[in-house]
Amino acid sequence: MLKEIEQLLVLQDRDRKIRALQTELKLAPTERKDFEDKLGVGTRQLEAAKLRAKEIEVERKKLENEAESKRTTIAKYNTQKFQTRKNEEFQALTHEIERYERDVRTIEDRELELMESAEQQKQTVAEAETAAADAKAQFARQIQYLDEKIAAINSQLGELAAERERLAGRVDEDLLDTYNRLFRSKSDQAVVAFEHDVCTGCHMKLTASTSAKVRAGKEITHCEQCGRILYRQD
Repeated sequence: MLKEIEQLLVLQDRDRKIRALQTELKLAPTERKDFEDKLGVGTRQLEAAKLRAKEIEVERKKLENEAESKRTTIAKYNTQKFQTRKNEEFQALTHEIERYERDVRTIEDRELELMESAEQQKQTVAEAETAAADAKAQFARQIQYLDEKIAAINSQLGELAAERERLAGRVDEDLLDTYNRLFRSKSDQAVVAFEHDVCTGCHMKLTASTSAKVRAGKEITHCEQCGRILYRQD
């Protein structure tokens, strides 16, 4: 195998590793956003549970005030009923008192329902608080892991970049330019194997003359279809 091909294969390996790490690094913000979204779900669920508990308490307090107001009216009507001397007024007040008492019983029934709902919601809030705390702890672990991974990737990239610079310095300048162009345009496959008279980059059959040049291994040979640099696997 030509020395230049060996140099390019090593360089291509490092470039692939660099590109893979750069791709992983680009995904880091998306990973962070996913972690934040999961944390947000737990937070929103807790807020919703607390809001519902508050709504139940507000409704219960409103009914309590309404019932108290009706009891006050009942007491007033009772006083008026025993002060009146007219039978019609007495009967009318009696009917009103009965109506208000029915209203109070209805309100009291609803208050009991709300008290049960409040107890259930209290449990829901407690469970949501536990879930939110767990999510927060998990988020902290995930962010720590992500930060450590980013630091490790940046460290690896720094080492690979320095190594690539050394390797690239050993390659002929014109050949390096050709390689760089192919690597960018051919999906990380600038230098590919030649197998059974076929370019493994574009999978097209090579001409007899091109195949002969690759087998001879005496010069840099390009696929006439895709332009990639070819080499014979010994």
